[in-house]
Amino acid sequence: MRSSLVALALGIASVSACADEAHFQQIRKRAAERVNAAVSSSASAAVAPTAAAATVAAPTRTDEASAATITNPAQECAVYSYPPVAALQAQKVFPAIWEIADLSTAQPDVVALFNSLNGSIPDIAPRGTPAGNFTGVNYNGVEDPDCWWTWKQCTTPKAKGLQPDITKCDEPNTWGFTLDDGPNCSHNAYYDYLESVKQKATLFYIGSNVLDWPLEAQRGLADGHEICAHTWSHRYMTSLTNEEAFAELYFSKKAIKDVIGVTVQCWRPPYGDVDDRIRYIAQALGMITVIWEDNTFDYEIATLGAAQVEANYVLPSRADPRPSRAVLTHELNNDTMSMSEKYLPQIQKAFKYVAPVAVCNNNTQPYVETGYTYPNFAQWASGTTSISLAAPTAVSTDASLSIPLSTGASGSVTATVNYQTAAAASGSSSAVATGSKKTSSARRSAGLDGGVAGAVMAVLVGAVGAGAVAVLA
Repeated sequence: MRSSLVALALGIASVSACADEAHFQQIRKRAAERVNAAVSSSASAAVAPTAAAATVAAPTRTDEASAATITNPAQECAVYSYPPVAALQAQKVFPAIWEIADLSTAQPDVVALFNSLNGSIPDIAPRGTPAGNFTGVNYNGVEDPDCWWTWKQCTTPKAKGLQPDITKCDEPNTWGFTLDDGPNCSHNAYYDYLESVKQKATLFYIGSNVLDWPLEAQRGLADGHEICAHTWSHRYMTSLTNEEAFAELYFSKKAIKDVIGVTVQCWRPPYGDVDDRIRYIAQALGMITVIWEDNTFDYEIATLGAAQVEANYVLPSRADPRPSRAVLTHELNNDTMSMSEKYLPQIQKAFKYVAPVAVCNNNTQPYVETGYTYPNFAQWASGTTSISLAAPTAVSTDASLSIPLSTGASGSVTATVNYQTAAAASGSSSAVATGSKKTSSARRSAGLDGGVAGAVMAVLVGAVGAGAVAVLA
């Protein structure tokens, strides 16, 4: 039986997550306005600065540490240029900020990688629009052959060789703490709060946000949180072509690598919209899909009201805490961050442990680079919330990720990273993130570990081509 759009739309309305597409359309519009204003301001300043410009004190923001001290939201969200990222953007290898990614700006080896994968990607047609309009879509909702989360919240792929989505914590009595849609330019007060209570989370960063707010992105790692990708422009992924979906994932991963210095191995689909075609592409790029079991719906506070969102926070805390779950929250805006700060103490009392997804699933090496070590769950439970990590920095082209493809019907992709930076070459030592304000300055000023190498294996469905190499650089 073919299920109609009417039933589909009703299902989506009750489960889709992240702010609605209208919100992100406003974000894209404001981003374009910021760019235009910055260009216009720069041109005007070359002639004669205005009186207003002369009286406004711009915050000092030269690195992650200085940016972290700014707590006035207006100053936090003032447009700035960070030279290492400006240099990356000048190479014009990234798509336009907040636009749907494609491979028109990609290096030849990246295009070659996609072409090698494209023939083996599951033959599932795109459905709906990038804004989430599924009018006219017909789908076999009874059998759910594509494991389409938006339809039936399927998290166990039907396609052979794909890993199941992560939806919960393996350890008991644990609240898997996740935050979507960062980095938010005004998150310093909220991150300060998380540091003050020594609480870490899994942060799903949007690639366009990372390039818009690079120093804020670096703080996420500096504070000891786990970083994952949340695509390049935050669209409904199952609506995109193979090339667009590949580019959305690839460039979000590249932005995080280039700006923060780590190669992430996890991602979350915007609105939860994923099927086996998208999972395949993500897994080919070395990223496992992370969904959730509980949703606070904090992003809908404007329509649901504070009381309903409060209930969404409080009800899980009153329920039997023994089942563990990954829970969806956001650093989308001041409302969602304030709500999290208000109710996190209740969650911490209701659940024995509140931890990032990597920690509660005993993944001590969440990045390809082996110089970043998180505590296992037993260590976390005993009070060890610090992590060993190299200080974040926007990296130069000496940091790259190569993904050579092997042949064979089983099909596999192995990514090996040789990670070296100027700071590492000079012999700087690694830093330890403790989550304490007393040590944050020393932590942020420490250098990078040198010669870090790691590998990630992604099993693909079907045969893949030989010899293609993608480089994140």
